[in-house]
Amino acid sequence: MNRNQKTLLAAAGVGVSLAGSLIFRNKKANLRGRVVLITGGSRGLGLALAREFAGEGARIVICARDDRELARAQQDLESRGAEVMALRCDVANKGSVDETIREASERFGPIDVLVNNAGVMQVGPVESMTLEDFEQAMNVMFWGVVYPTLAVLENMVGRRSGRIVNITSIAGKVSVPHMMPYNCAKFAAVGFSEGLRAELSGKGVSVTTIAPGLMKTGSYLNALFKGQEEDEAAWFSLSASRPLVSISAERAAKQIVEATRTGQSERILTAPAKVLARAHGVAPGVTADILGMVARVLLPEAIKATRRSRGRRLPRLQLPWMRIALFLGRRAARRLMQPAAARA
Repeated sequence: MNRNQKTLLAAAGVGVSLAGSLIFRNKKANLRGRVVLITGGSRGLGLALAREFAGEGARIVICARDDRELARAQQDLESRGAEVMALRCDVANKGSVDETIREASERFGPIDVLVNNAGVMQVGPVESMTLEDFEQAMNVMFWGVVYPTLAVLENMVGRRSGRIVNITSIAGKVSVPHMMPYNCAKFAAVGFSEGLRAELSGKGVSVTTIAPGLMKTGSYLNALFKGQEEDEAAWFSLSASRPLVSISAERAAKQIVEATRTGQSERILTAPAKVLARAHGVAPGVTADILGMVARVLLPEAIKATRRSRGRRLPRLQLPWMRIALFLGRRAARRLMQPAAARA
């Protein structure tokens, strides 16, 4: 190889390096002044995300179904210096979603970042679940992702600029016993999110799939329990409140905002969730059988029941020893403005 060839190769190497740096740098979005819409933003992880994005200087649009929760969340965010708009929206209703996007865009301009976060939880054995339970889960956590995404997509692609962040779950990668409607909806959301990222490659719009593991948000207060309701509430609430293996909503929000800024393709939150996802990827049959054994040993026996109760109404969660065990979950519920948190 002569000197000229070596020089050309060296120059090419420098060029590739600089191009890579520019591409990476361009992926890091400056969130200041950006319009961020968060579904399910009035409490829980959605509220934590709104606070975190607001701290980055973004203009915030939160939407949810409850007017009182929205008003409280808006007041909380404004007290932190955020520029915020709160809109009542049912993400399972396309007309409601389209109207929300229209109102938000009229005030703040086009949506720069869409965070699909709204969700519901039904906990209990599959024998206790009805078709309506599956439909509700799919309406909120699949169609409630598709509708807002399609509503902002044309504008984002036209501007060649935008971020779509889909909050799914480790249950969208590994099906967890006694949460079948939730699992199905989250698997569908993961498929939509991953496929959308591939289709939008090179069009200026990035899609990020977030798969949280156990997270302390106080969400057990709003979960719907079926079957042996008290027992189902006990295992679910204790799992979601455990230290070390679960992550706080605030830490999760920081990681999600960072993944949004960089346009990361996927982020699984918590080490146990990462281990479970990788194990399932290698040996799905083995992990399914192990989860089946865990369900037989640790989870309540299946009984047919159509009645459902919310966690905040179940007496067992108010027992002294349960209140001690759920201390971290109750504290998170108060911070994140979960309904009935003051009595939890």
